[in-house]
Amino acid sequence: MTSAATATQSADVDPHYKWIALSNTTLGMLIATINSSIVLIALPDIFKGIGLNPLTPSNTSYLLWMMMGFLVVTAVLVVSFGRLGDMFGRARMYNMGFLIFTISSIFLAITWFDGAEAAIWLIVWRVIQGVGGAFLMANSSAILTDAFPAHQRGLAMGINGVAAIAGSFLGLLVGGLLAPIQWHYIFLVSVPFGLVGTVWAYLKLRDTGVRTKAKMDWWGNLTFAIGLIAILVAITYGIQPYGDSDMGWGNPLVLAGLIGGFVVLAIFVWIETRVESPLFELSLFRNRSFTAGNAANLMGSIGRGGLQFILIIWLQGIWLPQHGYDYSQTPLWAGIYMVPMTIGFLLVAPVSGALSDKLGTKWFTTIGMLITAGTFVALIMLPVDFAYPAFAVVLLINGVGMGLFASPNRAEVMNSLPASSRGSGAGMMTTFQNAAMVLSIGLFFSLMIAGLSSGLPDAMFSGLTANGVPADQANAVANLPTVGILFAAFLGYNPIQELLAGSGSMPGVDMDHLTGLDFFPHLISDPFADGLAAAFWFAVICCVLGAIFSLFTGGGRPEAVSVVVEAEPRHHESLGEELAATASAASGESPSELVE
Repeated sequence: MTSAATATQSADVDPHYKWIALSNTTLGMLIATINSSIVLIALPDIFKGIGLNPLTPSNTSYLLWMMMGFLVVTAVLVVSFGRLGDMFGRARMYNMGFLIFTISSIFLAITWFDGAEAAIWLIVWRVIQGVGGAFLMANSSAILTDAFPAHQRGLAMGINGVAAIAGSFLGLLVGGLLAPIQWHYIFLVSVPFGLVGTVWAYLKLRDTGVRTKAKMDWWGNLTFAIGLIAILVAITYGIQPYGDSDMGWGNPLVLAGLIGGFVVLAIFVWIETRVESPLFELSLFRNRSFTAGNAANLMGSIGRGGLQFILIIWLQGIWLPQHGYDYSQTPLWAGIYMVPMTIGFLLVAPVSGALSDKLGTKWFTTIGMLITAGTFVALIMLPVDFAYPAFAVVLLINGVGMGLFASPNRAEVMNSLPASSRGSGAGMMTTFQNAAMVLSIGLFFSLMIAGLSSGLPDAMFSGLTANGVPADQANAVANLPTVGILFAAFLGYNPIQELLAGSGSMPGVDMDHLTGLDFFPHLISDPFADGLAAAFWFAVICCVLGAIFSLFTGGGRPEAVSVVVEAEPRHHESLGEELAATASAASGESPSELVE
């Protein structure tokens, strides 16, 4: 009997196991993605709580690593952890991830240091939390693919994907609500869910897929980690000022990181063609659906990855103050006003996943990417001081486009994999996605800074001198790094108040007007529109490329998957019957009694 058939028989002993797997992995993805974004909104309260000003140049690196450390770590580790799942059991590795994630959340919540020590403590435990998140992300898709038959994987991936995307937006709301009360709560809130998820996963999850005995590819792991870390760290520091430049792309260390990282990754590819059990199974790229699906996902992630940051800056730095919201309130309201995007995704992603099981994935993913590209064009056309109903509709349609793409794309990539490579393949897919997020943030910020830098200094100088600020002081403020102004808006600080803080007294200057809610938003509107257009046109190009790659998906399925599908019973319960049966197993009643 083949190992694939054995796995299928194991799953058939408890036909409701797949719903247990789906509910637990959905909880895991939800808390992992909530924690990837909850810090974004809570950063002002965190830095106030530990007594650091994040806009001080010496503290910028703390700010960036607090924002991006989690993403960098998950991008680097998911492939290795997916490979470990193939070798030692996906459920076992997933359980370990839940445990690491929960322990790190506890240590984040009990931070007792102040100043730089506290920032380093938080960054270290955020990195460890990212390790736990990488275990969860790398193995959840593989566990679902093992547990669900091919004709229901789109539905399962859709529900799981809803949790992943919804978590990133729920994190903004939860962070905005809890951080003003006590910033420790944003980490503490994950602890009870983590404890429940850890115990539940340990007791209920089991390995139903094919386990591959192989040696660990240590040289592959080492070169992949060094190369990718070098590139992602270089991108992180590339958006910081360097010398007289607004950005650090000319910094020799940044250039060394980028060039050296790509060289090491080239060595990694060479190693992977010569080892017995490679970390990256390059042979998977011979499958057209796997290659095209990952390329589409990469382009879509680059196009969408920086969107959240740009919208937060737009809302917090310009639109909300223009409409009477104090800067201290803007982080929470920015999260609330972005809810339509989440609603669009929640409505469409599960439906598109279920329909793609029956109708195929190609046209869902292609149309989804084109719709998303169209919404970026619509955002470019909106005035900076937009009418909210129009903005909400664009965000809703953007969520619809992402929902049409995400679930079918994930199902297409996972269905294209042989059973023995699902953990590794899922890790590769998540690596492309998370690395694209970091790359997208770097590119979006760079394009925004480039667009702002061309017009903001003159606008700032003219606006300040027109309101009585002496020319030398106005010139000093106008020529401060643009990234500082962006970070101030992103964090919900009053940018002009921060910039003028060290200027001393200025007789005859109406400081209340300069630091009020009207001056800065009107001052920055035109330069911001230039930066916004540059960033969003780049996103349009990425999404169109994602749509083109999606057209090449839908090739043949691997032989190992067909074996599993053929071994399944011909009769399949309907979704309602299965859910009723699952509920009856928990309550002790028969399915018919529950239905009645």
